[in-house]
Amino acid sequence: MLIKAPPVVACPHCGQTHQWDSKNRFRPFCSERCKLIDLGKWANEEYRVEQSVAELSEADHQA
Repeated sequence: MLIKAPPVVACPHCGQTHQWDSKNRFRPFCSERCKLIDLGKWANEEYRVEQSVAELSEADHQA
């Protein structure tokens, strides 16, 4: 049987490449540091999930 090597991915924060390993509790990040930096950006509202105008008007009508 042929065993496949885990895929190599880039950390979303620092871009460092690492193997996608199910034992890495910080995935998709390479380290706890990168994971916490990303979490901090969400907490500081540096990242936003945009909504279209149509979605916003539908939400107003449902409320």
